Amino acid sequence: MTSIPVHTLNDGRTLPGIGLGTWPMDDDQAEQAVSGALELGYRLVDTATRYENETGVGRGVARSGVPREEIVVTTKLPGRHHGYEETLTAFEESRARLGLDYVDLYLIHWPLPRVDRYVDSWRAMIKLREEGLVRSIGVSNFTAEHIGRLEKETGVLPAVNQIELHPLLPQAEARAFHADQGIVTESWSPLGRGTDLLDDPAIVRVAGAHGVTPGQVVLRWHVQLGAVPVPKSASPERQRQNLDVFGFELDADDMRAVTDRAHRRLGGDPETHEEF
Repeated sequence: MTSIPVHTLNDGRTLPGIGLGTWPMDDDQAEQAVSGALELGYRLVDTATRYENETGVGRGVARSGVPREEIVVTTKLPGRHHGYEETLTAFEESRARLGLDYVDLYLIHWPLPRVDRYVDSWRAMIKLREEGLVRSIGVSNFTAEHIGRLEKETGVLPAVNQIELHPLLPQAEARAFHADQGIVTESWSPLGRGTDLLDDPAIVRVAGAHGVTPGQVVLRWHVQLGAVPVPKSASPERQRQNLDVFGFELDADDMRAVTDRAHRRLGGDPETHEEF
């Protein structure tokens, strides 16, 4: 089994250095992908209420035979359930779908600043953590300003912020802010889904020099930035490749070759994006 480095979170718990994303799998696909990935050595699994596959993810965890305490299961609160009581109710629904006694990492999926209820949700998540129903709490797609407000109003910083992060959007400012605050950065869409990033000549050249795939180069880039990528894959062979990024190292020139390109966002802007 591949040995995966771990990050220590600001709450003292640990997070594996790479995970399995599950969007946009359905329940059956998620069950198979999660079970297979855990057997390969993955220990971090990422889902969300919005993905509509929590049931399948939970089944995959149960089917894998891997001890529950070794697995970090992440799910996320959707926009339609922002608010204190709404968050508590939504969490119980997620936990029931997952079929788990507790969730390892619970994230607010988007801040929805116009709705302005993310602080209420955060207070509920703090309560869930205090009750032991959630091990760690965090956010997704939050800006430094949103996170600063959480700390100011509750005294509690997120353990994790999962953001869009890939060579087309390296997020240097956000990563620096997270590092300064002791927050671990997770990367969604780490391989630049829907783009031709993995065909980029510079990345292909670096991959050839190391005898690895372009995807492995990009995931290794995340690892060396200190971020935790969660690439989605249902293919056992691709899952195996994605996990096998800890046996080589990119030098400064390699890192530059991956980073130096026109930057653009592929997903929503956290200041305005809304999904419920």
